Amino acid sequence: MASFQIQFVSTFFLLLLFTASSAKICKTTYCDDLIRSPLVEFPFQLNTTSRQAKRCGYPGFNLSCNSRNQTILSLPYSGDFVVYFIDYFLQSLLIEDPDGCLPRRFLNQSFTLSGSPFHFEFYNNYTFYNCSEETIYKRARRVSCLSGDNFTVWRTSSPFTELQQQCRVKLNAPIEVQLTWLEPHCVYCVYGVEECAFKSDTGLEVGCFNVASTAPTPPSTGISMSAKYGIAIGMGIPGLLCLIWLTCYRCKRVTVNSQRPQPNTQLSTSVVPQHIAFVMGLDGPTIESYPKILLGENQELSNPNDNTCTICLSEYQPKETLRTIPVCDHYFHAKCIDEWLKINATCPICRNSPN
Repeated sequence: MASFQIQFVSTFFLLLLFTASSAKICKTTYCDDLIRSPLVEFPFQLNTTSRQAKRCGYPGFNLSCNSRNQTILSLPYSGDFVVYFIDYFLQSLLIEDPDGCLPRRFLNQSFTLSGSPFHFEFYNNYTFYNCSEETIYKRARRVSCLSGDNFTVWRTSSPFTELQQQCRVKLNAPIEVQLTWLEPHCVYCVYGVEECAFKSDTGLEVGCFNVASTAPTPPSTGISMSAKYGIAIGMGIPGLLCLIWLTCYRCKRVTVNSQRPQPNTQLSTSVVPQHIAFVMGLDGPTIESYPKILLGENQELSNPNDNTCTICLSEYQPKETLRTIPVCDHYFHAKCIDEWLKINATCPICRNSPN
């Protein structure tokens, strides 16, 4: 009897996982996983892939892949830009020039968001200086794409007296740009670990759906697949073992009670259900209160040895957003630790509770 119920529970979980995976019609895709290109999910859609249906993207959110497998956003009046990060919770993305010379777009006044659903925000604004003398400035960085035969352009993020005295200001511009969007509004879906998609085959109204829903819904957590699998396995196996143990315990009690001699006197018995307490995760405001940093090109961390996220097992890369747990000062990818803390209120490394 016990072996039959264990087999039944296992079969039920397999069927549940098969149903959840087969219901995903709008699949998550990307241009190239080897160069860590961003995951493309609703409201974005790749034009160069056949793995997604036609209504897996919102109008104006079409992306493509160029010959270098870069994820490309084409703005109506500004041309092509490389998308290297998408934050589905904050509804923002970071873009740069495909040739690595975004300031040239601002110098030529060829950057505009007219005709697109995005809003513009400067990100890391720099001052560019035009210097005629061949002098090396250690506190500035040379910009080769703006320099010429008779002059050199240097950029710095803070005022530099020597540059101000010997050179002239060429322009003030960012080296990367952050864009945001307001519609469609899928924040509640991402926060609830649900999928944002169109409610019907016509119209632009969107809604949140479960993973096992039959609606064409793409995944919207915005974290890497390795982190998803790690969290699912870490929480699924203990839960399955707990259910198997409870099933065996119940079968054993039924067998023992059936073998006991029945008394002549009829007694009224009642079974008191036992409640099992599970440690839940933290709420959204608490998680957002933990410090976040944007990793620079030199990867400035308090502990140089903490260069790998222990949740997704990926090394930190420049321009990635990290979050630290204050009680132990351990760093993780912001997306990875946010999803972890929603279901587990302890640090993945030291198991200390932030509360």
